This record gives sequence, C-alpha cells and structure tokens, in this order.
Amino acid sequence: MKRTERLGEAIAPDGTVLTLYRHDGAYTIRVGSVELMSSRRHHSEDQLAELVCAPLRQSKGARVLIGGLGLGFTLTAALRSLGADARLVVAELVPGVIEWNRNAEYNLAGSALSDSRVELRREDVADVLVKSRGAFDAIMLDVDNGADALTTAGNARLYRGVGIEMAAAALRPKGRLAYWSAQADPAFEESLRAAGFTVDVIKSRAHATSGGFYTLFVARAD
Repeated sequence: MKRTERLGEAIAPDGTVLTLYRHDGAYTIRVGSVELMSSRRHHSEDQLAELVCAPLRQSKGARVLIGGLGLGFTLTAALRSLGADARLVVAELVPGVIEWNRNAEYNLAGSALSDSRVELRREDVADVLVKSRGAFDAIMLDVDNGADALTTAGNARLYRGVGIEMAAAALRPKGRLAYWSAQADPAFEESLRAAGFTVDVIKSRAHATSGGFYTLFVARAD
C-alpha cells in the first residue's frame, strides 16, 4: 500500500492551517479533513479558465486576474487559452502555497509561474481589485469553497454585494467575472444579477466524465 506523505503546512493570515499531501504522485491541499483541491480532480478549474479566457484569445493585450493560485490548474488552463500578448495577474495571499508551487521537487505550477505573461502578487485579491479600477478583461475568483468561506474568513466578502461591486469596478467594458464554487448558490447568483450582470451557471465535474459536480458562475457585463 502506498503511503500518504504530509509535505507541509501553510498558515493563512487569520490562522487557518492548510496542509499539502502527496499520495501515489497526486497532490491535495486540505483544511483539517476537508479536501480543497486535488491534482487528480481539476476539470472544473480547467473549464473555468477555458470558458472565461477562450473568447479573449484574439483580443489584443488581454488582461486577466486570477484570485487564488491553488495547485495552479486555473492558471495553466488560462495560459493555454490566451494569446501570446496577454497578461495574467495571480493574487495569492498565503506564502506557503506559493512556495509549494515553486518547489521543483513537486510537480505543480512552477513552469506556469515562470511564463513571461504571468505576474504573481503575494497579496489579498480584494486589495488588488481595489487598486485596479477598469484594468481587467476577465477576473476569475477561486479563493475558497464558495460564499461560505472555509479557508479564510475574509474571503466571504468577495461573494457579497461589496465584493461583487469591487470586482465589477475592476473590469473593462464587457468584461467577465467568474467564480468557482463547491455547490450551487441561488442567493449568490441573484446577487450577481442584482449587480447588473448576465449570469451563466455551469455544472462542472471533478473529472471530465466522472466525479462530483461543482458550480461555475460566469457573469458578463454586457
């Protein structure tokens, strides 16, 4: 039987402990016993980036913000979908998560972070939004399990009226604002519509053809 390796801990600013594990070549990040993400189950993260970034492939100088680095799958899929002159800003609040991805001993997002189109900021994505009025063609937020914050209590504000308004203000005209969520959330969907967005709600599996379903909210500022 192959053992599960506990590779390290990362502590969020509010004291939440994230733990990185490896088993049979696959990586997971957990908070307590709850799995946040896995390198074997990332189809929904890939789909989030493809839905948002593929329409921007021919857009000259497209600018995209990703809130939350995770295991780097949203970033990697976005790079595949965007053109050579695109620019991506990745905001990650937890230093340990950045260190894991840059660790050459782990097969994570080191190469994606080295792409010349990528700017990594060790910063709360909410602060990036406040400082970036009208800066982005697309914003993808995958900082937690959804509106009921699990990782960091401060993440919850991103799913409320004030957070949606901050994100909307950081978009360029006709921009897209997308969220990954572990579950459906009709109240959050209605909050996006109330902010003036046209909203598509997409069910996406953990694997392309199997596994549980997650929810992607893609909001368009038409």
